[in-house]
Amino acid sequence: MDPIPAGHARGVDIEWRGAFTSDEANRLHAEAFGARLYSSEEWDWERQVAAHSLGWVTARSEGRLVGFVNVLWDGLVHAWIQDVMVDSASRRLGIGRALVDAAAHGARESRCLYLHVDFDDALRPFYIDSCGFRPTSAGLLEL
Repeated sequence: MDPIPAGHARGVDIEWRGAFTSDEANRLHAEAFGARLYSSEEWDWERQVAAHSLGWVTARSEGRLVGFVNVLWDGLVHAWIQDVMVDSASRRLGIGRALVDAAAHGARESRCLYLHVDFDDALRPFYIDSCGFRPTSAGLLEL
């Protein structure tokens, strides 16, 4: 795989399929989404992404996990980004954009033709304006 583009996050190490622990991902998830903090036994991120994902991207600053995105796929040409997370102290530094850029790069190198994302309206400027996604129609069935 070609090197991941540096993106806009200076001083942050962005890595496709970078090492992380479930405890780190659970801490970041709780902060990013205002969710409760799950234990590794409840939510084993390492096992989950290894079994179900095309890849993932980590962002580290001074060794600390400050960003993460999961890249799911259909096994052929469609990939989706899920759980784009940046800790609050590291926001507005370009880390989210660098994570998405690296996810797109990893999906493209894996021969995917499309990268999908769904998001709340408040995140439209980030995904559409900053990251370059184009708007599409989509649907959601709450279960």
